[in-house]
Amino acid sequence: MLKLLSYLKRRDDITSEAFKEYYENSHVPLILSLAPSPTVYKRHYLVRGDAANLREDEIDFDVVTELGWEDRDVFNAWMTAVSDERVGIDEARFLDRARTRAVLVEDRPTAG
Repeated sequence: MLKLLSYLKRRDDITSEAFKEYYENSHVPLILSLAPSPTVYKRHYLVRGDAANLREDEIDFDVVTELGWEDRDVFNAWMTAVSDERVGIDEARFLDRARTRAVLVEDRPTAG
């Protein structure tokens, strides 16, 4: 499975709760209106103030979005479908787009 992990930072003028609310209830529906849902589409929100985040001052993102597709062709088709100006306009409403980072990874699960 081919996966994309995106490390996203909320705009400084938006609270964490407002960020989550907008992402889940406005942005995700927009994406799903433009393209079929990937095999995997998850948002992993950072838990601030948790002892497990020992170097929290170095964590410069608020959510890791995980998307997965069966193969590169399906991924390419999905990327084409969401390469719509409405996505960029919407992202500017809640993301610090200059701080967005993304990587393609290949899963090799041991369990689960």
